[in-house]
Amino acid sequence: MKLDKIIAERTNKVFYHDGDCLIKAFSKDFSPADILNEALNQARVAESGIPMPKVRQVTTLPDGRWAIVMDYIKGKTLSQLMKEHPERMGEYLEKLVGLQMMINSKHANLLSSQKDKFNSKISLTKDVIPATVRYELHMRLEGMHRHNKLCHGDFCPSNVIVGEDGTDYVIDWSHATQGNASADVARTYLTFKLAGEDTAAEKYIDLYCEKSDTAKQYVQKWLPIVAASQIAKNKKEEKDFLLSWITIFEFE
Repeated sequence: MKLDKIIAERTNKVFYHDGDCLIKAFSKDFSPADILNEALNQARVAESGIPMPKVRQVTTLPDGRWAIVMDYIKGKTLSQLMKEHPERMGEYLEKLVGLQMMINSKHANLLSSQKDKFNSKISLTKDVIPATVRYELHMRLEGMHRHNKLCHGDFCPSNVIVGEDGTDYVIDWSHATQGNASADVARTYLTFKLAGEDTAAEKYIDLYCEKSDTAKQYVQKWLPIVAASQIAKNKKEEKDFLLSWITIFEFE
């Protein structure tokens, strides 16, 4: 494998392009168990028929880093297209919502439970969120309907590649679970808000709720839960914003 062409860098990850392969290399302190779980998630979700890059192997690089090798998809992310053609935002949001509804219509019964993951994330926020609020979040989560729909966990325009072959590919399945689709929608909405894309956020949630016949209020009930889950990532620049969302939606 050649590692001389870097195409993207993220926190704890570097992406290389080598021929028809994409090499996703993780930092040396990244948990091998999480890397193997990500590859397993992608393999399990692929069985549902959703277009995505095929995992070719999980390996270690000469410098000791773990890596997932998968198909390289030629195209642009939906996020790139939105920035290049803002006049087509409505069309791109329609595509985003359509893909998400297709994902949520699928099942991958070997994936972990969404509720279990959220409960774990809420518990990790004890240094930031008071015990009484964490209790309320756990109770709200427990009261939500238990579904087993396929949920991406981080569905956003940057995780959709519009391929040159005309196919829309969904990438990054590291957070995939089986659970409630409305939680996935709340997560996408929050991603738009964190990026400061308020107009797109409102258009997105309205469009999803209209097309799926879902009450917007129900999606909003998930917002404190997904905000707490995001706080668990310990991104200081997001902390105050996310805490305000928990306060607003938990006690209104």
